[in-house]
Amino acid sequence: MASSIIWFSVFLCSFLFQYLLFFSPNFKGVLGQSSPVFACDVASNATLSSFAFCDTSLGVDARVADLVKRLTLPEKIGFLVNNAGSVSRLGIPKYEWWSEALHGVSYVGPGTKFSSLVPGATSFPQVILTAASFNTSLFEAIGRVVSTEARAMYNVGLAGLTFWSPNINIFRDPRWGRGQETPGEDPVLSSKYGSGYVRGLQQTDDGDKNKLKVAACCKHYTAYDVDNWKGVDRYHFNAVVTKQDLDDTFQPPFKSCVIDGNVASVMCSYNQVNGIPTCADPDLLAGVIRGEWKLNGYIVTDCDSIDVYYKQQHYTKTPEEAAAKAILAGLDLNCGSFLGQYTPGAVQAGLVKEADIDRAISNNFATLMRLGFFDGDPSDKPYGKLGPKDVCTSENQELARETARQGIVLLKNSPGSLPLSPTAIQSLAVIGPNANVQKTMIGNYEGTPCKYTTILQGLSASVTTNYVPGCANVACGTAQVDDATKIAASADATILVMGADQSIERESLDRIDLLLPGQQTLLVTEVAKAAKGPVILVIMSGGGFDITFAKNDTKITSILWVGYPGEAGGAAVADVVFGQYNPSGRLPMTWYPQSYVDKVPMTNMNMRPDPSNGYPGRTYRFYTGETVYSFGDGLGYSAFNHKLVRAPKLVSIPLEEGHVCHSSSCKSLDVVEERCENLAFDIHLGVKNMGRMSGSHTVMLFSSPPAVHKSPQKHLLGFEKVFVSAKREALVKFNVDVCKHLSVVDELGNRKVALGEHVLHVGSLKHSFSVRI
Repeated sequence: MASSIIWFSVFLCSFLFQYLLFFSPNFKGVLGQSSPVFACDVASNATLSSFAFCDTSLGVDARVADLVKRLTLPEKIGFLVNNAGSVSRLGIPKYEWWSEALHGVSYVGPGTKFSSLVPGATSFPQVILTAASFNTSLFEAIGRVVSTEARAMYNVGLAGLTFWSPNINIFRDPRWGRGQETPGEDPVLSSKYGSGYVRGLQQTDDGDKNKLKVAACCKHYTAYDVDNWKGVDRYHFNAVVTKQDLDDTFQPPFKSCVIDGNVASVMCSYNQVNGIPTCADPDLLAGVIRGEWKLNGYIVTDCDSIDVYYKQQHYTKTPEEAAAKAILAGLDLNCGSFLGQYTPGAVQAGLVKEADIDRAISNNFATLMRLGFFDGDPSDKPYGKLGPKDVCTSENQELARETARQGIVLLKNSPGSLPLSPTAIQSLAVIGPNANVQKTMIGNYEGTPCKYTTILQGLSASVTTNYVPGCANVACGTAQVDDATKIAASADATILVMGADQSIERESLDRIDLLLPGQQTLLVTEVAKAAKGPVILVIMSGGGFDITFAKNDTKITSILWVGYPGEAGGAAVADVVFGQYNPSGRLPMTWYPQSYVDKVPMTNMNMRPDPSNGYPGRTYRFYTGETVYSFGDGLGYSAFNHKLVRAPKLVSIPLEEGHVCHSSSCKSLDVVEERCENLAFDIHLGVKNMGRMSGSHTVMLFSSPPAVHKSPQKHLLGFEKVFVSAKREALVKFNVDVCKHLSVVDELGNRKVALGEHVLHVGSLKHSFSVRI
């Protein structure tokens, strides 16, 4: 009897515990599990139902207008900063805007944290490696996973709903410490990455563009790519940029993010552009982002940017003027406290009107409305049932591994080197400071990952390994050459895992040179000399290196670049090394020789070469010098052949009667809507896998336009990732929009269609056609 009572008591307690855990948010809070932050909690306070801003049947604009008119001026100013104030009389709690999700939910920023409830989230490869996959559907798929995990964490009080990612700045200079965070040097790839990742983050399952799953933010607007180089830092740097370079190189990813991605936010940067801080520039903010591109969302500063242009750039005489300039330029939200402190004084001095503040906070509130923040308890709304079980799922972790596999770039492969046979390799020497690192693999703006698989662990799962780090760290002050050569001399194959980490390249730290740090080169060379079998050099880094020595060393039989490959990086590297996966990644940036940085200052923003002073230009589109490896380089275990199936020889552009170009010779035509409508053609390409191994192939379509307006020597029109079985063929189609794809930007920043001979390139295949009136 007593045991039955005890059993029944245990059952009842367990039942009550589960009941309270599931139905009572307050009880969850007692256990350390918080509830989501939201406004309009009508269930707890019935009077809130009388407020129109809590009425979900009304449109966003009407709800926002109702809310704004109920606020006092001090309350309004409290909503201009990231740590937004609460208004208890209206049922509005405090909200923290700053969360990050560069390549997974991050602990950077006060809006997100991990706990025993959600100890980690899926950590995808750093963006530069994901971009190397050249796979637009993958960019979006990662965004969907990250937003699902973010919503799950929001539901238990561990995350916000506004994530200040992605970083879509152009990787203009190889020394930039933050190049790792970007999709690389090409405006088209960066645009497709940015808009794709944003769609993955933001789009709701019902496809309603007025709703947001989470709110993304494209940053750092604009021409931002100097952090701290030889005493020049981002807080003081004035980027002198031509109108042509601005519209041709730096702006396209942001334009695409807003127009194609429908992003909910754009972040202005620390630097000045042509003497004006970006966060105080009405032309760049109100004029372009909101005026030309029609941003549906809010504009936010990089953290403390207003404080920076007041105190460090001395752009205004008083802090009140600095606050007013930002608001009047079109800024809506300040990451930091500056607007909270100095906007009251700016209003008092007549520098800014209350109506200007109303406009700013209206954009902020509209974003929160679209997120459902003002819709009451999210538990019975879309995504409200997501929770810890939806974070770090096996499917999500597998996608992190697949992303790394698709991004890894095979740069060199001698016959008989890769892939290695796990059955034939009896002993594998694994050497290098990055061979068994964990945190290095996830780069910066990281979160706590679900788990780590290091490269050593990944390789050891298939073969017997013998490991020597060779250097104490990537700085490699003194290489342990003897230990390393000893194991290489007796191993069937040797893998060297070298490169960088955040001590070499990161936010606020640009590189001075492009050489492997410390004695890494010595270690690689000596090990290659001593090795008995194939030597595979693996470079883990964000930026490229001058590894000409390794490229030319016949003892180094293969080279892989693996970026910062994320939580599953070691497993992905092993998949490629042992032939479980046919590599298909392509470099998203040029790898320059050391001589390039010896003569080109990082602060010179000019993209185009200048023969008068020997300036060689930047990126594959304009650079005229030698490269170590070029944008788009990458090998596979199969050779792929391309053949042209369909392409025009002539493209005619209709011109209205009396147009000046009928009577005089024109080199280009203005891109105007009526002329461009339905002006497109198809390119069909046959792609054949000549090898014995099935795999994906990245088809990159380039065009070389006529030499007008200092046009690029070639530029990317589009790309497709296609899977082709061994010895089989696939058809790849591109639709070329004449005005979008074949246009160039002239010296005044106007887009024009270049007339004359254009050359299309796919691999070694070339096709010429003429564009005429």
